Amino acid sequence: MARYVYDFTEGGRDMADLLGGKGANLAEMTRLGLPVPPGFIVTTEACRAFLATGDEPEGMTEEISRHLTAVERAAGRSLGQRDDPLLLSVRSGARFSMPGMMETVLDIGLNDESVQGLAKASGNERFAWDSYRRLVQMFGSTVLGVDGALFEGAITLLKEAREVHDDVQLDAGDLAWLVETFKSLIRDETGEDFPQSPAEQLRLAVLAVFRSWNGERARLYRRREHIPEDLGTAVTVQRMVFGNLGNDSGSGVAFTRDPATGRPGLYGDYLSNAQGEDVVAGIRNTVPLADLERLDPDAYRRLRDHMGTLERHYRDLCDIEFTIERGRLWMLQTRVGKRTAEAAFAIAAELAEEGLITPDEALARVSGDGLARLMFPRFDTTATGEALAHGLPASPGAAVGAAVFDSAEAVRRAAAGEKVVLVRQETTPDDLPGMLAAEAVLTSRGGRTSHAAVVARGMGKVCVCGAEDLTVNTDSRRFTTPDGTVVEEGTVVSVDGSSGAVYLGGVPLVASAFMRYLETGEQADAIVAAGARALRHADSVRRLDVRANADTPKDAARARRFGAQGIGLCRTEHMFLGERRTLVEAMILARSDAERKRALGALLPLQRRDFVGILEAMDGLPVTIRLLDPPLHEFLPDRTELAVRVATAEARGELPAAHDTELLEAVDRMHEENPMLGLRGVRLGLVVPGLVAMQVRAIAEAVVERVRAGGAPHAEIMVPLVGAVEELRLAREEVERVLAEVEEETGVAVRCPVGTMIELPRAALTAGRIAEEAEFFSFGTNDLTQTAWGFSRDDVEAAFFSAYLDKGVFTASPFETIDRDGVGRLVRIAVDEGRAARPDLTIGVCGEHGGDPESVHFFHAAGLDYVSCSPFRVPVARLEAGRATLIGTNGTRAAPRSAGQ
Repeated sequence: MARYVYDFTEGGRDMADLLGGKGANLAEMTRLGLPVPPGFIVTTEACRAFLATGDEPEGMTEEISRHLTAVERAAGRSLGQRDDPLLLSVRSGARFSMPGMMETVLDIGLNDESVQGLAKASGNERFAWDSYRRLVQMFGSTVLGVDGALFEGAITLLKEAREVHDDVQLDAGDLAWLVETFKSLIRDETGEDFPQSPAEQLRLAVLAVFRSWNGERARLYRRREHIPEDLGTAVTVQRMVFGNLGNDSGSGVAFTRDPATGRPGLYGDYLSNAQGEDVVAGIRNTVPLADLERLDPDAYRRLRDHMGTLERHYRDLCDIEFTIERGRLWMLQTRVGKRTAEAAFAIAAELAEEGLITPDEALARVSGDGLARLMFPRFDTTATGEALAHGLPASPGAAVGAAVFDSAEAVRRAAAGEKVVLVRQETTPDDLPGMLAAEAVLTSRGGRTSHAAVVARGMGKVCVCGAEDLTVNTDSRRFTTPDGTVVEEGTVVSVDGSSGAVYLGGVPLVASAFMRYLETGEQADAIVAAGARALRHADSVRRLDVRANADTPKDAARARRFGAQGIGLCRTEHMFLGERRTLVEAMILARSDAERKRALGALLPLQRRDFVGILEAMDGLPVTIRLLDPPLHEFLPDRTELAVRVATAEARGELPAAHDTELLEAVDRMHEENPMLGLRGVRLGLVVPGLVAMQVRAIAEAVVERVRAGGAPHAEIMVPLVGAVEELRLAREEVERVLAEVEEETGVAVRCPVGTMIELPRAALTAGRIAEEAEFFSFGTNDLTQTAWGFSRDDVEAAFFSAYLDKGVFTASPFETIDRDGVGRLVRIAVDEGRAARPDLTIGVCGEHGGDPESVHFFHAAGLDYVSCSPFRVPVARLEAGRATLIGTNGTRAAPRSAGQ
């Protein structure tokens, strides 16, 4: 029979898949001898079994009972005893941290009788009734499904009646009244009474945590962070300790380093006479952790020592929850803490310098997504006026948007294309959709360990918390500053997550310090230096080359500064736009070979000049030039615009301009129902005489010009949209004929490898034959995704992708992250069959997947030689290519984006 329950003394941090992150780390702290309240873990296997059948796994209840007996023995008290009862917490704990996304129930074991015993044993009647109130409220909403707003509404009405502003101002009688009111609410809403049996409370709470794995906010969070759906959550059951027993008690959250900047030291928040949920919920403003040294020097010293032990043991930033119960310190949780991108790079570099981790480990602890955040622009502080308010800088960055005051409005406006800032007194897990939609989160309560701060840091969202000077009124949808300034919903505000400042209106942006480093090599501060160090190490270990998609000399030069090792895609169609469009029109409208030849002849020197500039910018590095790909009608004016001009002239009794009439006839003649699958790519070259020859001649002559100037050009010619080897063979014959002509005319050797884009399923499935004619492959994963899925990207993304993401059909858009099962399989087939036919075949990818961190890992594993992406994503691809080498070496699986930062 499967085993479903483990005591803290039986586990360790290497068992996180089975015990969940929280349970495994509690077991590890127990093993280290730290003061951890005793408890046990119900495994993820039990959760998966329950979710699969809807029933408790066989034997689970009996195992829980046996382990509960051990906890009771250690505590010297029993669950449900009338005098001084043992109380339990029941918490979720998945493999990967999902802060606030699943359920927690505290104070399990209290009922109408034992609350009296707790009051007597503690000598604090208010504490006992407050604990019972918390249990009934949590149990009602979490386990029994009662709307939490009903409980909050009752509390608000009572505070108004008592003319108090804070829960702590309610006395024992008030809290006893709330318990009875809450029990009545439960009876009215569910038809059942709040269970008085502690054993039944425990059983139902465990099952409620299991069910919360599939709750809406948990599923949304997993999709956002790419956490697999099938992991399930463990449940941690632990003896309760209390921070709300008086001023010699309290709770806090601590970090061994600043999670926003990475600076060493003790950081965190503390609340006297409070439970842990009061700290993270942000409903009361905390004091800095440093104040604990004054309030309780002995507890502070012990906490500092334990934090040092944990950081040395985990060799990383640790996030710690603790409670002080009447002067006694208890460690309730630790985990490798979420951090900002800036902190991730700084911490990794510093730990490597200290010798605690290797350079490889330091690289594994940062990410391409994090590096991209270092590249984000910042506010131009020289252009800012007086700040509206200041709060705690919880998650850095610069964001501008319209202020909104609830999650639904944030989602609505963001879906309409508007940038928004979500403003709340404090956030709860139910605000996750709005936080995802917003550019930034601003709260008037809470500290840097509140829900808003922790979740925003994990998602890379700008966040300012605890802006106490702001009076946020969500009912009237406005906030007010101390000087009387009223900011209504829809007003644009700017939020600086690096300084904690909030400004009225849009503040201009400037380039980040890391962008300056990429452009100039200047290392302005320690974080930039840490990012530079990570990039250098990635370059030293990666196998994949990184090229750029660039169509102009300017983009090519920038890509080279950013570390590109060549150009993987130069799109020639971009050279036919602007003033040159008239020459393309002339080629399309040509009525004879002579007219077409003249038009192509006029385009030739312009294309040659473009290629010279790009080859010069990338001198010595490969430049892959794709021959014309889109349908020719894309270079003609819009049909509606032409038809209006012709009809207007006719309505006035005039003859339409001959050129307009010709263009309209051409547009009608070339119209296609589905141009993506029509006359484009290699097909154009085979049916439009002279088009391939003109482009190849421009490339060849540019190579000759650069050679004569002393350069080292490496041009490669790529034939697009090949579906059959015969298409490539015919195109290659034309290419080689022109190259030979230019070589004979100039006396300069022109060696341009000829290859193709693999962007059709048929090309991938016949790659072995195509490789007989191709010297290189480059996967065009944008079109390969469209043709494999049967999607027209421009149509489907807005039409139903959001629904597909919500329903879990996708975990990410297949245009952003490679579809490993479908498109990825086509890639692997093409790589294997292409290399079997031509072992020296060079293979790359030039779709924007080449700059997506997760996709880079796939391309590394698939055996590609390089990835190519936009210039601004080149540093990201360099970093992830290095990380892919390390992960490929040790066989470990990449963690979701939420893990570590």
